[in-house]
Amino acid sequence: MRTALLQSSGRPGSVEGNLKVLDEAAASAAAAGAALLAAPEMFLTGYAIGDDIGRLAEEADGEGADAVAEIAVRHGLAVAYGYPERSGDTVFNSAQLISADGTRLANYRKTHLFGCFERDHFTPGEQPVVQAELGGLRVGLMICYDVEFPENVRAHALAGTDLLLVPTAQMHPFQFVAESLVPVRAWENQMYVAYVNRVGEEGEFDFVGLSVLAGPDGVARARAGRGADLVLADADPAFLAASREANPYLKDRRPGLYGSLV
Repeated sequence: MRTALLQSSGRPGSVEGNLKVLDEAAASAAAAGAALLAAPEMFLTGYAIGDDIGRLAEEADGEGADAVAEIAVRHGLAVAYGYPERSGDTVFNSAQLISADGTRLANYRKTHLFGCFERDHFTPGEQPVVQAELGGLRVGLMICYDVEFPENVRAHALAGTDLLLVPTAQMHPFQFVAESLVPVRAWENQMYVAYVNRVGEEGEFDFVGLSVLAGPDGVARARAGRGADLVLADADPAFLAASREANPYLKDRRPGLYGSLV
């Protein structure tokens, strides 16, 4: 499945502006044969927007989701994007996957919040594995800091995730996560990992870009640089099956020894 990674911070604070950026990226991705477009963490509203997070937060089936669904249908590809989700008085840092026919396939709430900024504005989610079937692959959702916890990604591996989408707001000086950790996660868990970052300065943060789609062999199929970009690569089910057959990590696990981890 050809997957496009939109490396962009869009227009922080402007949902309308970000939807326009997403629409333009969807057109380009579809023209290049992509079946899936993934956008960064909090893409719908912007990340470092302070108290505007609460003002712009909306329910999972809100107007923003409807607008993204229209983009998906218009260009004939699935779209994954980050946004602030409101549920009653609670706000989550969430990511949603919408199919090419406009169906909301999966919604994930970030389980590991990073730093005071996120803990001040969000409540952590409680469901570590959220998946959907798409294009012959089992697609999982995770957000940024979550992928840095090996237990989180291993839970996806054990649940059969083939392609893990990770909308991200990865900042300086932690670029080693994109450069080194994400390919290792793909290798040790035998899956594709699409890590889709914001870019440039935003408030107090300096986002490093370096979005990557890593394969189960630990090799980057596509990698962006430090500027706004749209990169594409294929998640190949046949290659994934062959890699899983050859790699013994998941077969050689001894879960009985790992009780002390929890």
